[in-house]
Amino acid sequence: MEKKPTSFNKVFGSGPVGVLISLILFFVASWLNQRINLPPLSNNRFLLNSIFLVSVLMTLVIIVWSFISLPPADRGNKLCITGAFKYVRHPLYAAFLSVFNFGLVVYLNSYIFVFWAVLLHPIWHYLVRSEERLMIDIFGETYLEYQRKTGRFLPRLR
Repeated sequence: MEKKPTSFNKVFGSGPVGVLISLILFFVASWLNQRINLPPLSNNRFLLNSIFLVSVLMTLVIIVWSFISLPPADRGNKLCITGAFKYVRHPLYAAFLSVFNFGLVVYLNSYIFVFWAVLLHPIWHYLVRSEERLMIDIFGETYLEYQRKTGRFLPRLR
């Protein structure tokens, strides 16, 4: 018996599970960071704070751009390959994974959090596979072609 996608799955996709896993791993990283005394990434707080501020602003821009490109009501119902989706298939996830987390890692100034941020990428790649299978079921060859041309969380360089 084939499982029919719900509107919740279409709108939120892998997000809730991914956020939960990310937060659990963040708290584990925080716990480890308190127990393992590693040197900081930098002693320049102004630079660290500035990088974090820029990453937060860039994250907000990408989120707004994503919502303008594909409103939540259209998710799973329309295939968007323009706007933010022209560059990555999952711009909301990319905003957090690749932009915000980078700034957060710099702000938290710890190698433990570098490991945390790097570890999240393969986890999220695994999680979005089911979301992408759903998109293939809905949009077929059009989505497969979109996958070939567009990176999942980072833009393709070619």
